[in-house]
Amino acid sequence: MSAHTHDGRPDPELTVTNEFTSVKVRKVRTRNGEVLEIESLRLERSVRLDALILESLTWRSEEDLSRGLETPFGHAPDQPPPSPDRPSA
Repeated sequence: MSAHTHDGRPDPELTVTNEFTSVKVRKVRTRNGEVLEIESLRLERSVRLDALILESLTWRSEEDLSRGLETPFGHAPDQPPPSPDRPSA
C-alpha cells in the first residue's frame, strides 16, 4: 500500500471538522486499487472504503445515513437490532 503520488510526493490529506468531531481523509493506493481512508481523530479509528462502497453512499438519502448515528457502535446486547419498518428508540 502506498500513500504517495506517482511522482513520489505524499498524497494530500484533508481534515474535516465540525463542533462534534474531526476526521482526516486521504486516498490510499492498494494492490486492489485506490481506496479512501477516513480516520476519526477523536476515536483513533479508521476505515478504508473502495469506489463501490463510496458510490453506494449516494444511493441513500441523508436521513437514511443519519440513522446510523442512533447506534453508531451497534445495538445494545440486550436489545434486538432495529428493523427498517420499526423506528429505533
